[in-house]
Amino acid sequence: MGYYVCVEPGVNLYVEDLNPKGSKTIVFLHGWPLSHDQFEYQFDVLPAMGYRCIGIDWRGFGKSDRPMEGYHYNRLADDIFAVVEKLQLNNFTLVGHSTGGAISIRYMSRYKGFGVSKLVLVDAAVPVGFTQETAHQLLDQALNDRPKMIRDVSDTFFFQYVTKPFSDWFFHLGLQAAGWSTAAIIMTLRDSKLYDDLPKILTPTLIVHGVHDKVIPYAQALELNEKISNSYLVPFQFSGHGPFWEERVKFNQLLKEFIG
Repeated sequence: MGYYVCVEPGVNLYVEDLNPKGSKTIVFLHGWPLSHDQFEYQFDVLPAMGYRCIGIDWRGFGKSDRPMEGYHYNRLADDIFAVVEKLQLNNFTLVGHSTGGAISIRYMSRYKGFGVSKLVLVDAAVPVGFTQETAHQLLDQALNDRPKMIRDVSDTFFFQYVTKPFSDWFFHLGLQAAGWSTAAIIMTLRDSKLYDDLPKILTPTLIVHGVHDKVIPYAQALELNEKISNSYLVPFQFSGHGPFWEERVKFNQLLKEFIG
């Protein structure tokens, strides 16, 4: 079922809550510029295994409200905390993909991992996001031809072949976001560094990263593995930036084994 949670006056986040009576809870944070729908191939399977799966659309993305401000990691982490408090979540696994991984890291450091028993970082945009050059190019496109920018990002996202209908579906996920939120996150990814957050992560952490990732280099996964003390890294040999789809059977099984 889907519903809205108010995270501050005038701002409501959309939450997809599947199998609310599940024995263990997984909270999913999507990547830029997508929505919780990117995890369709987890939501198809994991609730039937007994897990409660919660997908949250960040402000400005998916079905959530689209305010003009609040697109920095502190506020985005505050939004997640507000949802966790409202839903009274505890002992849950937090899964963050790409920029969602960065938001997860800030949540863990800012709120001392409140409620989180395990952390999963999937091709996380941590400790850095976009280079100045990449950000400049994306920002220029976002402000002048956002559909082309999203199409270009979609085309470099996956290592394995995707059909045109799948590519079109993925492309339309990106179009759901507001133009201003899409641009604001590019600047956040350009300007924010999360080095100081990493030593504060004490929760057991699974790092998943496609070795062919053209968006966030695999080298960053190695760095995360080195700097997050209680972590282990599983490389996905046949994936780019989207192992949750490209190797979805392996990904879902790994989640199940890690969560227990």
